Amino acid sequence: MRSVIDILDLTVEELEELISTALDIIENPSKYAHICEGKKLATLFFEPSTRTRLSFEAAMYELGGNVLGFSESNSSSAAKGESIADTAKTVSCYADIIAMRHPKEGAALVAANNATVPVINAGDGGHCHPTQTLADLLTIYREKGGFDNLTVGLCGDLKFGRTVHSLINALSRYKNINFVLISPEELKLPSYVKKGILVKNNIPYEQTTDLETAMPKLDILYMTRVQRERFFNEEDYLRLKDSYILTPDKLKNAKESLSILHPLPRVNEISVAIDKDKRACYFKQVLNGKYMRMALILKLLKEAGTI
Repeated sequence: MRSVIDILDLTVEELEELISTALDIIENPSKYAHICEGKKLATLFFEPSTRTRLSFEAAMYELGGNVLGFSESNSSSAAKGESIADTAKTVSCYADIIAMRHPKEGAALVAANNATVPVINAGDGGHCHPTQTLADLLTIYREKGGFDNLTVGLCGDLKFGRTVHSLINALSRYKNINFVLISPEELKLPSYVKKGILVKNNIPYEQTTDLETAMPKLDILYMTRVQRERFFNEEDYLRLKDSYILTPDKLKNAKESLSILHPLPRVNEISVAIDKDKRACYFKQVLNGKYMRMALILKLLKEAGTI
């Protein structure tokens, strides 16, 4: 049974196929309005979420399907000690496809190995978040027309930022990509991502703590929040949480064609004054996420022979 746990589960050709489907959904929504009638998506969210959970729900409803599930672990049998494997087997009896978020890395893979329906990883701890990356890719595609020849700045929490890890994996497969890794020393990109993807594939990158110096060269600026929930020490979080705050003044040397992305939620790392800047794309990302989740649900259900 085909599941999507990591963005690398999808080939470059499949990413292009999903983007093409999403663009068609945008142009012809009525064509897709009943395609999943009678089908059910289970949303198993063991960790808080607004955009991802509601985006999956909206995606399924707009395809004509239905949604069941829970939005917090204490309202599920996990609170009684049920294993992820047993939850996946059980929910497979009720739903045609599962979207799952969990605070533990690898949890979605365990679910996929035990479910009898497709499982989509909606975020597993600090590991990866493939459907956010699909939202990011559609946004970049719509803003830039493609993925080659881009200099991408990744700023903030690169250590625990699962969205960052997934986006690096995805973009590393395109031509002439350069990464600028902007973070405090304590939140640098993990060596397994740096060595396993960037070094292994000879992809140019530089590391810096200085956002303003890096700004003029960037085509994409991907801001992230410092994630309180990933810290074991409150003092470390408080010391690092305001490491980077994007304000209009810090964009004075940026390209006019810069695209500013953020997986959201933001805390205060992007000033609300940026929202009116034509380069701000983070709310476009939210909408693009719904379209790409619609495309992915369709793809997996078709491959499963369910629709």
